[in-house]
Amino acid sequence: MLKFLKYSLLSFVLLALVIFGADYWVESNALEKNFTSTLSIPNNNVGLLLGTGKFNRNGYINAYYKYRIDATVKLYKAGKIKFILISGDNSRKDYDEPSLMMEDLIKRGIPESVIYLDYAGFRTLDSIVRAKEIFGQSKVTVISQKFHNERAIFLGESFDLDIIGFNAKSVSVKYGYKTQVREKLARVKMLIDIVFGVNPKFLGDKIVIR
Repeated sequence: MLKFLKYSLLSFVLLALVIFGADYWVESNALEKNFTSTLSIPNNNVGLLLGTGKFNRNGYINAYYKYRIDATVKLYKAGKIKFILISGDNSRKDYDEPSLMMEDLIKRGIPESVIYLDYAGFRTLDSIVRAKEIFGQSKVTVISQKFHNERAIFLGESFDLDIIGFNAKSVSVKYGYKTQVREKLARVKMLIDIVFGVNPKFLGDKIVIR
């Protein structure tokens, strides 16, 4: 029994080291590559808006969604991006992140002609790789919350993408607690995917944004 407890404790310590080590690595790598002000962020041709669901389970607007839309409008109207690539999940007929985001951007005054949709952005890795391989980008500004941008930047650099982040407004600790916990695990999963060369679920024909 004592031997079992020792091994269990050792396993727990090692797991904690892996989780916190991955978290620190991803966060520190994004220093000076993440921006909150349109005054300081460099210009890029394309802003990569990472998708999320519009509504919560209780039927209210998802704060992550709202703030990403706000950030994208702010960045575009400041002249810091020329085109917007919305990459999200459309794995079911009744669930279409990119189209809903496009509709809300158009309502906020963004021309439809500058918006491109990626319906196969099932996860961040897919969105990042497809921005390069399908949409022909070597440089992008990724738009999401800070914690998400940090992981996207790490991924992008792992696939030789010149990438910076524009941070959407964060949510409260109470509202985003579960998401933050999942993010810690997602960073470990991301490193495993990079090591084992995991590719997007789908690629396909090129749609180059110029």
